[in-house]
Amino acid sequence: MHHFDEIFQLAADRHGGPDMLESKLSKPTPAEVLAAMPEDRWLAIITKCVFQAGFSWKVIEAKWDGFEAAFDGFDVGRCAFMDDEKFDALLQDTRIVRNGTKIAAVRNNAAFLLELRAEGGAGQVLGGWPSQDFAGLLAMLARRGSRLGGASAQFAMRFAGRDSFMLSQDVTARLIAEGVIDKPVTSKKAMAAVQAAFNIWMEQSGRSLTEISRVLAMSL
Repeated sequence: MHHFDEIFQLAADRHGGPDMLESKLSKPTPAEVLAAMPEDRWLAIITKCVFQAGFSWKVIEAKWDGFEAAFDGFDVGRCAFMDDEKFDALLQDTRIVRNGTKIAAVRNNAAFLLELRAEGGAGQVLGGWPSQDFAGLLAMLARRGSRLGGASAQFAMRFAGRDSFMLSQDVTARLIAEGVIDKPVTSKKAMAAVQAAFNIWMEQSGRSLTEISRVLAMSL
C-alpha cells in the first residue's frame, strides 16, 4: 500500500498540480456544528438519499420543495407517528415520488432519530461518531435505520457534511490497486480492511476521511 503522499502526487499529476488538487478538496463540517444541526435536517438529508437511490436525482431535486411540504418540514415527531390516513394521503400526493416502501422508510427513520435522543441526539451520535470507526457508523445505520445500507448511508453522511469516505467506483478501484481489497466491498471483513487503510492514511497525512476519499477518487 502506497504512502498517502504518493497517492496525493498521483492525483496532483492528473489534476493540474498540488495547488489545483487542493482547491478541489472539501473539508468536513466541524463536529460541534453537526451536533447543533436540527433533527429535521438530518431526516431531510436521509430521506433525500433514500429516495434518490435507484431513481433520477434530478427528479427528486426538482420535487424537493414538495417533499418538504408533504412531510411537514420533516418534523421528526410528526413523521415518526404518521398514521395510516397520512400514509395513504402521501401515496396519492403528486408533490412527491409515490413509493410506498420509501415513504414507510421516512416514518421508520424518524422513529430511529427519536431513539437517538436517549443517546445524545442525532447531531451528537451521527455527527460525533469517530472517523476512525466510520465503518461502524455505516453498520449501525444499516442495522437501525431503514433503507440505509450500501451507498445511501454514505451519501447521507457526506451530504450532511460529516467526515466520511465514499466507496465510489473510482475510490474502490484505487483501494483494489493498493491491495486493500480485491473487489467491491460486500463483507464486514472487507469494510474493516477499508477502514484500516483510511486510518493509516489519516495518520500519515493529518487529513480527514473526506479529503482522503476525494484524493483516492482523483488518483486514477
